[in-house]
Amino acid sequence: MRMVDLIHKKREGGSLTRAEIEYIIQGYTRGEIPDYQMSAFAMTVFFKGMNKQEIADFTNAIVHSGETIDLSPIKGIKVDKHSTGGVGDKVSLIIIPLVAAVGVPVAKMSGRGLGHTGGTIDKLESIEGFRTELSREEFIHNVNTYKMAIAGQSANLTPADKKLYALRDVTDTVDSIPLIASSVMSKKIASGADCIVLDVKVGSGAFMKSLAQAKELAQTMVEIGKSLNRKTIAVITDMSQPLGYEIGNANEVKEAITVLQGKGPEDLTVVALTIASYMTILGEVYKDFDQAYRELERVIKSGQAFAKLKELVQIQGGNPEVIDHPDKLPQAKNHIEVKAWQSGYVESINAEAIGITAMLLGAGRKKKGDLIDHSAGITILKKIGDEVKAGEPICILHTNMEECGEAEQMIKNAFSFSKVKPPQIKYVYEVI
Repeated sequence: MRMVDLIHKKREGGSLTRAEIEYIIQGYTRGEIPDYQMSAFAMTVFFKGMNKQEIADFTNAIVHSGETIDLSPIKGIKVDKHSTGGVGDKVSLIIIPLVAAVGVPVAKMSGRGLGHTGGTIDKLESIEGFRTELSREEFIHNVNTYKMAIAGQSANLTPADKKLYALRDVTDTVDSIPLIASSVMSKKIASGADCIVLDVKVGSGAFMKSLAQAKELAQTMVEIGKSLNRKTIAVITDMSQPLGYEIGNANEVKEAITVLQGKGPEDLTVVALTIASYMTILGEVYKDFDQAYRELERVIKSGQAFAKLKELVQIQGGNPEVIDHPDKLPQAKNHIEVKAWQSGYVESINAEAIGITAMLLGAGRKKKGDLIDHSAGITILKKIGDEVKAGEPICILHTNMEECGEAEQMIKNAFSFSKVKPPQIKYVYEVI
């Protein structure tokens, strides 16, 4: 078998066999296939696509390019959740204690943030002492005992994906549904969960800008899950503006706490309850969505979910007092108001620009390995449909930087106003 022949086959619209796909992934992981040939292959996939069987085989080959996590010692149906990334997306911080509170084991593997999207691990590390590096034994013990654990992804998980992802980033082949879907699903399957709920974001702050793209990606990932014996549900949710009002690591922990106290913003609460409901259905605690949603609302009102969050912090080495007193989270020195320059209604908010602004303030990374400032972030004061008067604050920038003119200008460019109130945004578009 020769890589050049397989590139040619795919370029001409042919379908690759499982053996051919395994040859490509194994060879690339071992360094036998050079970057220039893998770049050519990624570009052929970008233009020619892959059929369902090819995508399933490609995903499976990536799963087995490194170690896989055996969660069989964990009792019950293990459910994991993955978001395709957005701005202000702190849903994982809410659903882990919420779903665990009704007895579904949540074995959560999460990553760090890069670019305009935040990482769950970074958010939790804004809590003093919180440990995300857990041994396999500790991880399994916590899920069996407390029904929940969250840890950073192992360096040996899906090494082929890490190499291919870096290559796609510099060859403009990121925006390919077979490559995106196999990347996401390989990590989830290698992480060992029995069932997966996918939160597929759509809008200005998401990777998928149109609903048609989001549906295609969701359908592809659900089909991969089925073909590899994982029950998978995809929920398409809105990311045309930031989720909730807070962006930044400590800020987002605070807002997650308010949701678990029953006082959170409507959009974030609805999305979190929807994702959690499907997780409990897959975990076979509830039979249908309406029952699950109603019962989880009750769990929040009762204070059980809030108590479970404190327990999560405690068992992973964090200071649980922070949950009762969020003012103990890291605080930035400077708080800069950005004011509306005209009256009217907020017509749109470019969520991606908001995420990049937060990164400029210190809340995110431009490249892997960058240090982040857990106290930096943005509080949105006005969202789409809200009425605003000229001179009224629309958001607050939180930073330890002395000079942030670029961030201020970017945030202004992210907002647009109109004289007519825009229609209400849907929080959840579709479930696949």
